[in-house]
Formats: sequence, C-alpha cells, structure tokens
Amino acid sequence: MSSVQIAEVRKSYGSMQVLHGVSVDIEDGEFVILVGPSGCGKSTLLRMIAGLESITAGQIRIGNRVVNDLAPKERDIAMVFQNYALYPQMTVEQNMGFALEMAGIKKQEIKKKVDQAASILGLEPLLGRKPAQLSGGQRQRVAMGRAIVRDPKVFLFDEPLSNLDAKLRVAMRAEIKALQKRLNTTTVYVTHDQIEAMTMADKIVVMHGGQVEQIGAPLELYDRPANQFVAGFLGSPAMNFIPGTLRSAGGPRLEMLDGTSIALSRMPANADGRKVVFGIRPEDITIGGKGAPAKLIVVEPTGSETLLQIGFAGQELTCLLRERSDYQPGQDVSVSMAGTTVHFFDADTGIRLE
Repeated sequence: MSSVQIAEVRKSYGSMQVLHGVSVDIEDGEFVILVGPSGCGKSTLLRMIAGLESITAGQIRIGNRVVNDLAPKERDIAMVFQNYALYPQMTVEQNMGFALEMAGIKKQEIKKKVDQAASILGLEPLLGRKPAQLSGGQRQRVAMGRAIVRDPKVFLFDEPLSNLDAKLRVAMRAEIKALQKRLNTTTVYVTHDQIEAMTMADKIVVMHGGQVEQIGAPLELYDRPANQFVAGFLGSPAMNFIPGTLRSAGGPRLEMLDGTSIALSRMPANADGRKVVFGIRPEDITIGGKGAPAKLIVVEPTGSETLLQIGFAGQELTCLLRERSDYQPGQDVSVSMAGTTVHFFDADTGIRLE
C-alpha cells in the first residue's frame, strides 16, 4: 500500500492546457474516484499517475517517491483498462501470470500468486480458457486478477465497467468495492458515471474543465455541493434549478422570473433581494396539500418509485416519489418546496450560499 499526492499538476498539449493545477491527496488504502463529464481531464490525470502521460508542471508522489520522471514499470502500480487488454492467444492463467514471467519471477511463485488471485475472484474453473471463451464480466475479472498478482502499491482503474451491460455493471461495482476493502490497496478509479462514484468511493474528486470542483465523501458532496455544477452532476435524477430573487417580507420566499412566488423554509442570511439559483432534489419536492399549482406532463412508474415531470411557472421540474401512485399526465396538482433540504447558489458565480 502507499499514499498518492498530486500537487498543482498541469498538463498542456502545445498551447492547449488540459489540466489547470490539480491537487489531490490520496491516503493509504483509500478508494478514490475521479468523476466528471467527458473531456474534464480525469483520464489524463490517471494516465499521468501511471506514467503513460508526461507531466507539464507540478508533482506526483507515490509513497515517499516523486515519480514525475519514472517509467511506468518503476512506479509499482497496476492498471485495469476499459478494454481489458488481454492476450487472445493465452489462457486465463497465462494472462494473469505474464507480467510476473516477464519480471523473471520463478514459475512456482507465479503459480502460487495466480492461484491466490483466481481464488479471490472465483476464476479457478476458467484458468484453462482463452479470452474468446469468456463473458464480459469474466474478462474483467481476469484483468483485475492480472493486476492483483503484481501486489502493487496502487491500483488504477480507467472506466473498467463501461463495456458491460447494466445488470453486470451493478454486480461488478459490488465486487470491485468488496475486493478493494479485502486487499486494502490504494485505488484510483476513473468514471463518468456518478452512480458508480456515489456507490463505490471512500472519496470523490469531481472534475470539470481540467479543474477540481470539489473533493469529499459521497454523501458530503450530495448534501453540501460546493457549487451548481457539482449539485447538478451528482444525483439521479438531477437536481432541479430555479432562477429567481429571494424575498423575506411575509416569510422567506423565492420570486421566480415570471413573478410567481414559492414559500421557503429558510433562506441564506442577509440575502433579501439577492438573485440566486434555487436548487431542490426531485425527492424533496412535495406533491399535494398546500402548495403552488402545477400540471403533470409525464408520469414514469418504475415499480417501487414514480418519476414525475411537472410543468410549473413556465418551466419543467422533476419529482421523485418513493411509492407507487395513480397520477396521470395532464392532471392538476399542487407542489411545495418548503422542506429543509434545499440549496442556494449565487446567480453569477454558481457558488453555494450558506
């Protein structure tokens, strides 16, 4: 195991700057996920940790060593790629042990390590097969086994589940998380899927435009997003955003752009008359009772939950009900947003207001 320190790392391709001074501290044994939309720089950062991309400026340390100028093989890391990168002519056993064979490890020791990894991953019956005879999930396990046998200081995962179907992704998420806890190896994992990030990580690094937007535990980021980008990126369905002006006369309320007002349970201090973006998650909108008039546009039952698209004051809102309902499209309803779990962001900067 080993810690990883990323300090003011920058990456440029000619005049185009891709990373703008990224700093992240990853502790021994921690499972950290880099998440963000395509093009945010997360995979580039992972490849820089691996030594597959050069560092324009800044410093990366693995343990006590600065690794900026070290070759990948000297960094004591193991990487699992999106496409698995298995040798098609080799068996599972040969694929898992190949890196050790190239390192000059004795055959008896290689077999011992491969057998241990195969036992951990449930691959014992498959050791004699070739990749073409395996399912996608089995190939992913082989790629993970190839990394495990090297007993590295750091595991690096580059969107390893993106080629799997939805059901298998869910199963593999649980397997990877359980495996990381069992091995207790420092892990850096890249994904664009915020559900993967929320369910698997000890710590999430949200990236956007080559910069770090926020770092923290999954629920910390979900409950207290630092800005409007993080608030909108984490959570499915996404947070609703309503631009308007805060008013305190007659009780806290949000005056929307069309003049409609909605009652609030609270508002930031000294914010009367301030232009904001009001944020509320779909599960925190209340349907029925005393509230403002709205109309249902789409009703999507999923079994245990019901997702509603609501027309309200000239815009659409998403509401998530944690139970079944008999609502129908076109139905008139009332909506309330006076719960305590609401968010406020500055209209110009997008920064969270307390």
